[in-house]
Amino acid sequence: MVRISVDIWFTYLLTNFGLDALSATFFIAAAIGAYIVFTKRDRLKSLKLRYFGLMIVECTVYAIALAFLIHNALNLLFLLDGNSSLHGLSKLQLFALSLGAGLYEELFFRVILVSLLFYLFNKCVTGKTKTYILSAIVAALIFSGVHYIGEYGDSWSLSSFLFRFLFGLGLNVIYVKRGFGSAAWTHAIYDIIVVFGR
Repeated sequence: MVRISVDIWFTYLLTNFGLDALSATFFIAAAIGAYIVFTKRDRLKSLKLRYFGLMIVECTVYAIALAFLIHNALNLLFLLDGNSSLHGLSKLQLFALSLGAGLYEELFFRVILVSLLFYLFNKCVTGKTKTYILSAIVAALIFSGVHYIGEYGDSWSLSSFLFRFLFGLGLNVIYVKRGFGSAAWTHAIYDIIVVFGR
């Protein structure tokens, strides 16, 4: 079974509290969504359904551009392999895995980790721009490295590490400039393109 490490961490944390991970995740997401809708209800009246469609188009452009730029840059240095542990999964499982990576990994690596690193580095680095750059680089290194940890981790290679580092760096920039939703959808759409394009 293919698992993403952050999914395993969240599952482990929630089951230690005696909670079903899937139900708890949906409940937490619904509670956060309800809180946002309630506290921002005055501003939400001006939102249009087309905004979501435009965001999907924007994130699709980001996903394709990131994949194209990073892949071509690394092809100058490495011959990237196409080995994958995703063979044997159904289309529905691949789709769910892509959305899960977009949600779990972006929630952890962008919202929690980048924000935490920014808070910590802000104490010792002068300048907001320098702090964001340092936070983005460190978070991207951690994002790339965590894919090789544990029973379900990938075999380490420099080319895949650099690809994930640069992809994580791109997602960090999108998160800082455009927000969590854009980073999560860019990640999910990229994964969907990769797994269905094989």
